Amino acid sequence: MPSPPERRTAALVLAAGGSRRLGRPKQLLPYGNGVLLDAVLGTARASGFDQIVLALGGAAEAVCRSVNTSGCDVVDNPAYADGCSSSIAAAIPALHPRTEAVVLLLGDQPGVTPATVHTLLAARGDAPLAVCHYDDGVGHPFAFHRSLFPLLAQLHGDKAVWKLLEQRAADVTEVAVPGPVPRDVDTEDDYRQVLAELRSTP
Repeated sequence: MPSPPERRTAALVLAAGGSRRLGRPKQLLPYGNGVLLDAVLGTARASGFDQIVLALGGAAEAVCRSVNTSGCDVVDNPAYADGCSSSIAAAIPALHPRTEAVVLLLGDQPGVTPATVHTLLAARGDAPLAVCHYDDGVGHPFAFHRSLFPLLAQLHGDKAVWKLLEQRAADVTEVAVPGPVPRDVDTEDDYRQVLAELRSTP
C-alpha cells in the first residue's frame, strides 16, 4: 500500500510593516519576556507547523539583530510599503513544494494562541479558505489551501486578503473561536491595550 500523501502546513508570519502610524518598529516593542514579534514566533513554533516563513521589510536589520528567528525561513520584502499583500507575494515562493495549507499570522497580533491555530486547522477540513469567527467578528489567523496560492501571490494592496475572502465567500469556512478578535498593534493606544491584556492573563 502506498503511504498517504504528506499534509504539510506552513505559517506565514507577516512582520514587514514600516510602523508608520506608531513611529517606531512595532516588531520590537517590549512584550512579555521579549518583544512583540518574539511572542508571535513563539505561537508559530508551538503550533507544530512544518515550516515558518517570516516576511520582513521595515526595520529588517534591527529585527534580525534582536529577534530569535531560528527555525524560520526569512524572506525580505523590499516592497513592504505597498501593504501586507506584498509580503504574502514575497513569501509564497519560499513555501515547501508539498505545502498543503498556509496560515497567515500577523507579526503585531500577539494575542493569537497555539490553541486557536490548532482549532482553525482541525476545523478547516478540506475547505479552500478558513477564518476564525470570534465572539465579535471575523479575524486572523486565516488558513488557505494550496489551490489558492497562485491567487495569494498576485494580491495587491493592504486589504487585498479581505477582498479575496469576499470574492470567495462561498469557499470560506468560519471556525468558532471563543473570545474577542485579538488586537493588533497599530498605535500607542493599541500597544497599551495589549500590554494590559497580557498583565490580566492568568
